[in-house]
Amino acid sequence: MNVYLDNSATTRVYPEVVSLMNTIMLEDYGNPSSVHMKGVEAERYVTDASAKLSKILKVKEKEILFTSGGTESDNTALIGAALSYQRRGKHIITTKIEHPAILNTVKYLETQGFEIDLLSPDEYGVVSLDELKSKLRQDTILVSVMHTNNEVGSLQPVAEISKIIKTYNPDIIFHVDAVQGFSKAPVYPSRQGIDMLSISGHKIHGPKGIGVLYVSEKVRLKPITFGGGQQNGMRSGTLNVPGIAGIALAAEMITSGMDEKISGLYGLKEYFLSEASKIDNVSINGVKRDKDGSPAVKETAPHIMNISVRGLRSEVMLHALEEKGIYVSAGSACSSHSKKESSTLKAMGADAQTMDGALRLSMSEFTTKEEIDYVLETLREIIPFYARFTRK
Repeated sequence: MNVYLDNSATTRVYPEVVSLMNTIMLEDYGNPSSVHMKGVEAERYVTDASAKLSKILKVKEKEILFTSGGTESDNTALIGAALSYQRRGKHIITTKIEHPAILNTVKYLETQGFEIDLLSPDEYGVVSLDELKSKLRQDTILVSVMHTNNEVGSLQPVAEISKIIKTYNPDIIFHVDAVQGFSKAPVYPSRQGIDMLSISGHKIHGPKGIGVLYVSEKVRLKPITFGGGQQNGMRSGTLNVPGIAGIALAAEMITSGMDEKISGLYGLKEYFLSEASKIDNVSINGVKRDKDGSPAVKETAPHIMNISVRGLRSEVMLHALEEKGIYVSAGSACSSHSKKESSTLKAMGADAQTMDGALRLSMSEFTTKEEIDYVLETLREIIPFYARFTRK
């Protein structure tokens, strides 16, 4: 049996999305900037995609900006806002557990004279609202907090965060990286007080190389890409029509019956974590316990599970599981091929053994209980086997 549990790294594309993109690439392949009929046909796909995404997010079509993925969406949001509002101030707040697309961007902005404050998470990966309140200043222009942590699945209270920010100063821009959270929880930017929101296609069974940035009509961004003036000058370059149509269809499909899908994922997560915690040397990361001792999974994202096998390095477990046809990761797949210390677990106060033996298992709507049972069965078999060779 092959079991793919690395959906936070990337997902299998819906066949319907592949079919649509294939049609566009082979038949409706015009440049949407062209004025002839082939261009008009291509432009229809773009406007249709904007309409679909705006309907799903409950925002205006003109507030949808297409990018090359989550990284570009994050970069555009942070750099564009920082440059646009720097006369108001140069103070930016984010968290220690953000994706590198955020953390490396604020590092760059720091070299440009901006001052950065990083909020610390608690042991479950949730930032402190009191610390946020204490960090807000008169010269704060931007706050960026991820919706769902990509390593442990912790959920940030984005609506409460927005309320705190806007009560302090309604002019502060609030950005949310929802690359892992979109479709795994209700995400409605304007209702939740979010000014900018990032989405990536390949996390939602869409294609790689395409993303979305929601930008409220109240926000003015400086463009960071220059050229032919496409997308109202905000992101020049020939539009990726197959990708744009693909991400819109994927978003439409993954959010159809979303409540039922989320419920199913929570059921599998609770089952897996309850059973995994019974295995010797296995600990659960980022999940509280209910009064009865069971994992409080509803306080986390439904699809991401993070466990540690104490005494065994994650690389050993990765290869052992792969030999059994099980594909997981040791954390974020977005920084490099090499295994690095998890900045998320470190910020959460995890000890060296917890970080050294951490594994991330991330599900999709296609994950089955049979697959989860197979993973549990395999863990029960291989952990004692490899533990025999571990130096005491």
